Amino acid sequence: MNKAILNTEIQGFINDNLDSNITSILLKGTAFTAVNTKEIIEQIEAKKKCENKLSTWFQTKNIYYPNKLNIEQTSSEVTANYKSNLIQGNSIIDITGGFGVDCFYFSKRFKKIVHCELDAYLSEIVKYNYTQLGVSNIETQMVDGIEFLKQNNKPVDWIYADPSRRHDSKGKVFFLNDCLPNIPQQLDTIFRYTKNVMIKTSPLLDLSIGINELNYVKSIHIIAVNNEVKEILWILEKDFLNEISVNAINILKEGLIAFNFFLNDEKNCNSEYSLPLSYLYEPNAAILKAGAFNILTKQMEVFKLHKNSHLYTSQKLIDFPGRRFKIETVLPYNIKAIKKIGLKKANITTRNFSESVQQLRKKLDIKDGGDTYLFFTTDHAEKRMVIICSKVL
Repeated sequence: MNKAILNTEIQGFINDNLDSNITSILLKGTAFTAVNTKEIIEQIEAKKKCENKLSTWFQTKNIYYPNKLNIEQTSSEVTANYKSNLIQGNSIIDITGGFGVDCFYFSKRFKKIVHCELDAYLSEIVKYNYTQLGVSNIETQMVDGIEFLKQNNKPVDWIYADPSRRHDSKGKVFFLNDCLPNIPQQLDTIFRYTKNVMIKTSPLLDLSIGINELNYVKSIHIIAVNNEVKEILWILEKDFLNEISVNAINILKEGLIAFNFFLNDEKNCNSEYSLPLSYLYEPNAAILKAGAFNILTKQMEVFKLHKNSHLYTSQKLIDFPGRRFKIETVLPYNIKAIKKIGLKKANITTRNFSESVQQLRKKLDIKDGGDTYLFFTTDHAEKRMVIICSKVL
């Protein structure tokens, strides 16, 4: 950690060049002697990535940034805040500390937090930044998190892990057994020191695979921000063998939309089907990731169009966790008939359909945009159709 970066003049240069061309700075170089140009560029790039993702860090003076890869891999403040509101207690150990965003939010819910980070450089940065952020109840340890549990040898209320998804030989990985640390392999050790575990995984991890890799899964939280799934949280409770609850969360500017169900209820539920009625619904990304395809028809009192379409319909407009549309017209899939409508611009979506959006745009000569929405899909009688809609706000 080169503390010369915190010099007032250098900090001023960093702040003045957040929107500058990095290549241009690299070619021109800088006049500073205590800090080389590469170090300054690293600070600029990392800080810029924090502007929306980590606004507290971005707005705090004299924050020291690691390389931009650490920023890309860390939780956002939005998701860190959500997960911190799920748990509380006296003590928590984060065995994979990273840039320390999750610990920062845990510090609002726990009396004592231990941040374990094997990378000495990153651990030093995090410790320094906590002083700038005014946090006093986080202890930073430059150590392997699993080894710290053994050395500490004390029970804690919670253990948190966000295992690295970068493998030395396999590159970027998603299965828990390929991540570092290997959480499934270390669970017996972890449960020696706590009854409660929270694990963050890639949004690409299949839920059934995660359940098979882990023990005592109590609940799963799929977290989407603005309809993009960012992470999956696994809550484990020692000796828990009851039904697993799934929480599909979509965090929007205007608030949080949650859809909750039990995994077995989804497995045991049968969907009801219908042709398109007055309104069409498209579930948000968190629900689609959660696989809540059948339970939606029961909880929301809607009908499904087809087993594999994941589009829903109703006669009356309802509140729905996803996009809502007023159905204007339904046509059998026929290029000539669709062309007769005379649409030059529309938003096209395909669900359980044999042709791609690009192919359809080319065939129909329809540009992207406008207020009309076309859903190309298949009904429960296996007939292809296009549903022409307008969006309901």
